[in-house]
Amino acid sequence: MATTKTLKLTFLNGEKKKNSITLADAVDNLTEDQVRGAMNTIASANVFEKDGVAYYKTPVSASYVERTVTDVFNDGAKKADTKAAE
Repeated sequence: MATTKTLKLTFLNGEKKKNSITLADAVDNLTEDQVRGAMNTIASANVFEKDGVAYYKTPVSASYVERTVTDVFNDGAKKADTKAAE
């Protein structure tokens, strides 16, 4: 079983549609102020744009997302373990 934790940052774009950034290696237990500050920095940089529409214009939410994967079987893992042992 493997568990991963990501930080999902959700913004409204220039057309009021949601866009997200997912960070795989985010620090655990960031405060609201820290995350909101980082999101405001991303929004104010205004460097993510397509066809004149800012992708990350207005911060909306931030969430830690935990995902657990439980293998029923994984033949690829067995082959990797065998090669590592050689």
